[in-house]
Amino acid sequence: MWALVKANQVIKIFNSPQAFEHNDIKHPANIFSSWSAEEKSAIGLYPIQEDRSNVKDEKFYKNREGGYTFDATNKVVKKVWKTSEDLEMEDKTTDGVTVKGLKSVKVNEVNKQAYDILKDTDWMVIKASEVSDYSLPDNVAKFRTAVRTKSNDMVTRIKATKDVRVLETLYTYSNTGTESKPVMTRPLGEFPKLEDF
Repeated sequence: MWALVKANQVIKIFNSPQAFEHNDIKHPANIFSSWSAEEKSAIGLYPIQEDRSNVKDEKFYKNREGGYTFDATNKVVKKVWKTSEDLEMEDKTTDGVTVKGLKSVKVNEVNKQAYDILKDTDWMVIKASEVSDYSLPDNVAKFRTAVRTKSNDMVTRIKATKDVRVLETLYTYSNTGTESKPVMTRPLGEFPKLEDF
């Protein structure tokens, strides 16, 4: 990315090379790749450096662009992000329209995951209820119970959170093994697998 600067003010941002006119002179798009840094800066064209120190995981936070500033000393334009904002934790209803809060979104995600995991063995449950000489295999029954138990536990833990940072921590993986044999786990845990039963 490049920025056009005039009188120390950013006047145009280029996300990709394109032809442009500046000071009554038309410049072709290839100047972005063929001109040297000195040649570009002579007409006020500078590279953009992005400061992402305030950017957080967008699943939990709303990131806000702060704008562009020209750093004359280092001959770059800096893209700055403002401090991120927490996403709303609770549902909000305004004028009859409900916007789901972060907790509802995460609870729905867990319920959908549990549904998707269980549907692969639903046919066995249906067959066991319709065919008299077929019964649900014991390992499948235990697995399905474990999935529901884990789903309920996850939902309970999500609903109990009052703060975005606490909720984010439930989803944050850390290595509980060694550097050579890492074991990545998160406080929320994982759904069981059928092969483990």
